[in-house]
Amino acid sequence: MPERWTAFVLRHQSLVIVCWMAVLLAGVVASLRLPDLVSSSFTVPGSGSDRARILLERSFGERPDGTFTVVFPVAKPSDTATRRKIARRMRRAAATIPGASAGLLGAGPKILYGDIATALPLQDAKRRTEAVRRALRSPLGQPALVTGEPALQHDLDPIVSADLRRAELIALPIALVVLVAMLGLTGATLIPLAFAACTVGGALAAVYAVAHAIRMATFVPNLVVLLGLALAIDYSLLVVQRHLEELEKGGTALEATTRTMATAGRTVAFSGFAVAIGLASMLIVPVPFIRSLGIAGLVVPLVSLVGVTTLQPVLLARLAHARETAAPRSASASGWSRFAHAVTARPWPVLLVGLAALVVAASFASSLRLTPGSVSSVPGASESVRGFELLRDRVGTGAVTPTQVAIDTGTSGGGRAGPARAAIVRLAGELVHDPEVLIVASGRRDPYVDTSGRYARVVVVGRHDLGSSASRALVRRLREELVPRARFPGNAVVVVGGAPAEGFDFLERSSTAFPWLVLAVLGIAFVVLSKAFRSIVLAVQAVLLDVLSVAAAYGLLVLVVQHGVGAGVLGLESGDIEAWVPILLFALLFGLSMDYEVFLAMPMREAWDAGSGTAAAAATGLARTGRVVTAAALIMVAVFSGFVVSDVPGLQQLGLGLAVGVLVDATIIRLLVMPSLVCVTGSRAWWMPPSVARLLRVRVDPRTEPSTAEAAPFGAASTHGDGEGLS
Repeated sequence: MPERWTAFVLRHQSLVIVCWMAVLLAGVVASLRLPDLVSSSFTVPGSGSDRARILLERSFGERPDGTFTVVFPVAKPSDTATRRKIARRMRRAAATIPGASAGLLGAGPKILYGDIATALPLQDAKRRTEAVRRALRSPLGQPALVTGEPALQHDLDPIVSADLRRAELIALPIALVVLVAMLGLTGATLIPLAFAACTVGGALAAVYAVAHAIRMATFVPNLVVLLGLALAIDYSLLVVQRHLEELEKGGTALEATTRTMATAGRTVAFSGFAVAIGLASMLIVPVPFIRSLGIAGLVVPLVSLVGVTTLQPVLLARLAHARETAAPRSASASGWSRFAHAVTARPWPVLLVGLAALVVAASFASSLRLTPGSVSSVPGASESVRGFELLRDRVGTGAVTPTQVAIDTGTSGGGRAGPARAAIVRLAGELVHDPEVLIVASGRRDPYVDTSGRYARVVVVGRHDLGSSASRALVRRLREELVPRARFPGNAVVVVGGAPAEGFDFLERSSTAFPWLVLAVLGIAFVVLSKAFRSIVLAVQAVLLDVLSVAAAYGLLVLVVQHGVGAGVLGLESGDIEAWVPILLFALLFGLSMDYEVFLAMPMREAWDAGSGTAAAAATGLARTGRVVTAAALIMVAVFSGFVVSDVPGLQQLGLGLAVGVLVDATIIRLLVMPSLVCVTGSRAWWMPPSVARLLRVRVDPRTEPSTAEAAPFGAASTHGDGEGLS
């Protein structure tokens, strides 16, 4: 970080603190209001399910994701008087929402159920849940259970908020213990916590502003808070640790702060940029749900970078008596130095053992199975969950989220008579005999044909949940076999929609975009790391190790979630992995892996530039960063474990993957594989072709040129530079 900027910030300390206090206050306000703006919809723009949604909204005035389903437990579903009373209650409830309509009543064993259809988007419809429930209350005390996507989302919000509070109660005490162990009972311990609070506040305020323009997923507040805590505490810990080291060297506090920001500040800046790259890659995926998670996650490292360049120097400058009160580090430093020498003295055995462990873990990823999600995975015993379970048990799982075939016949009255009507009858007849279909609803009048008669629909209730493979297979059969066999006329447009089709399209579009996301991240990461390390060899090694680290995390996640190994101990449900989890895992873990790569490689680079040999530089980097990287990893694992205690399966899977991934990366990769690989590579590890150096605007290290490079065989430990060897 430029000295002039640090000096400028330190001259305006009061202004910086006032600004960040305002940011923190804005974050508190945003945290209270953000839940009203978030909702989890798997709509995929431009897909078949999205075209069906638009057609249904325009022609029937309703959206599948804005429809409430009301379940009435009754003694005699066939009783005419009972049905009339319930129909009146449904119409009264529909009247509370402009443009809403009450549908026909269906019956099951001792229940009646019906829909209140609206044209509202999911996040708007969920806010009407309480109004619908109030309107359905009966003076006779007859129960009415409101479920459907809006009600489920409404009832999920407090559960997600409770999960976040529980996660904070786990993460913060552990983080405090680690900080005290690192920094002692001093003012220095409070700096990372204060920095984290401001970072999280700024990120929440930014996301709250974005949420007014872009639909954000339900899990966004949890992601912002926990990722913000993890990154901010880690970044601040690294800077504070370096500041204490600089104070021990002597000089004024101002000089120590300036030197710290020029070294550790630069490292953190690169690290934050690396994490931002991983999260920005999610914007490649053309799915709003995934993009919203990417945007929310991207805000966190960006706000952290602003904090590092403004708030962090001020906090360091105000740290009183750090030199006298800092925790002793000599014994720990000596232990890490011995460990570093042990690793770099025998690089080949260490490298092979570490790689073997990673490959074994990654091999389980080959059996990864994905699901778009499940209504039945919504936790708790709320009214919407009870209504869903009652309808599932009495009628079928698909009754809450049916598949809808929307038809534009192209002519007025085409939905009631003519070739299109004949095709609709043929399609319904085929569906009746499909093994996955429980109910087929079709007709010539409302709600199956609009007032003009041009638009029609067939409602298909399946036997399984929208996230099941059987439900996705039905969507595929409809699109590829059943609809073509129905022989609709050439001017008709037929699209398959509803929640199962949205889940199908979500999975297909995400899977198609994921390889491009990976390629983009690898390419950008290679360029950034090449510039940071001034070596394309180190950059290539870093990228490959990051890929292996993420693959190992995938494998361990599959082992626990899909195969159930240790799932009971962790309180996790076994099953398929939700499709958004591996995408967010890759973006986060790849960014965090680059984060730790920078933490370790930058001191190595500094030691090499100062004249150390390759093995000595690797040992120096590991000895200097091993303690702080391990502490930072423990804090991250603790924070991400907060996701694991969630009641939401997707968040549990994300938390487990992040915790395991960080643990693997900070131990096997950073402490064993990377230092030993640098030693095995020798002086070639620092090589940068002159042409690439000119392109990236970095200087070429003359010690890596062929005429001056060490003559040791490939794989031998380096003794170049200061002549220091390791044995």
